[in-house]
Amino acid sequence: MVPSPQYVLVTGATGFIGAHVVDQLLSRGIRVRGATRSLAKGDAMLQARPQHADKLDFVQINDFDEINEGEESSLFDEAVKGVDGIIHTASPLTYNTTNNEKELIIPAIAGVRAILTAASRSPTVRRVVLTSSFASVMDVTRTAPGAPYFTYKATDWNPLTYAESADPATSAVIAYRGSKKFAELAAWDFVRDRAPGFDIATLCPPMTFGPVVHPVASVDKLNESNAMLWKVASGATPLPVARVPFWVDVRDVAQAHVEALLRPEAGGKRFLPAAPERFSYGLAAKIVEDEFAWAKGRVSVEEQVIDESHGVDGETTARELGLKYRSFKQTVTELVAQAAQMKGAGL
Repeated sequence: MVPSPQYVLVTGATGFIGAHVVDQLLSRGIRVRGATRSLAKGDAMLQARPQHADKLDFVQINDFDEINEGEESSLFDEAVKGVDGIIHTASPLTYNTTNNEKELIIPAIAGVRAILTAASRSPTVRRVVLTSSFASVMDVTRTAPGAPYFTYKATDWNPLTYAESADPATSAVIAYRGSKKFAELAAWDFVRDRAPGFDIATLCPPMTFGPVVHPVASVDKLNESNAMLWKVASGATPLPVARVPFWVDVRDVAQAHVEALLRPEAGGKRFLPAAPERFSYGLAAKIVEDEFAWAKGRVSVEEQVIDESHGVDGETTARELGLKYRSFKQTVTELVAQAAQMKGAGL
């Protein structure tokens, strides 16, 4: 049996999911090297975790869009030295694009190839866990009105083609879904074609909400999914409409990453961590109004029908990785309480 990792590289370590992954690893006594574009944020994480000063260090990594297409990048070569496991959470995310292929798709693929190339040059790395997305699973053609009920599984793939994703006429939202699909496919192809000394596991979470543990300067700087919840709590009208009704708590996603790294049997598998409850922003608004006195009469009371035309199998991943999903009420309440504290008494 391969020994459990003792020193793990986490890319995107100062981001929403990455910081939770760092904390879960540290809580198990595992040494962590965080890769980040901002050493200032790395320092902020270190200062917030003085008890782990001897088990946490950071390295700075440049943007993936600086990698030339087709090149064998050395971007992560120094970062992987000495580590025996890697969790790659970093990926470009922007919906403000003028060139889908250049700004979304190529950087996502390049980042995956760069981390796997570096890992293949290291004699110590035994497993790489990659954060993919439900975006690489979903198939909007199956959710058309009148389509038969079905349940998404971890074996499903988004049918988007590269040409469709890169087309300048395609929205950035659709292009992002393509970027996640083709980056994940690049990882599976890399392992198949090169047979490196490590295996991989990928995770495809849907909308991810929950408290933040990464450096956030103000409530206005919340990551996109949490910013939507805070927008609802702040009285947004009309309420935003969820693109899919599936979600998961960030702490459950982080645990899934760590379990996928540590469990020998997880190698070579694709996981879909998703809570059994469906959500809508109308449900989030009701939770906020019920739980916070300051929200009464403030949040929208707009009724939203929760989409139950299709389902998602998150239970297989829960069983295989030992997860117990948090409730939507707990997730919303804890995030909104944290955001309200960040906002201050003025709200």
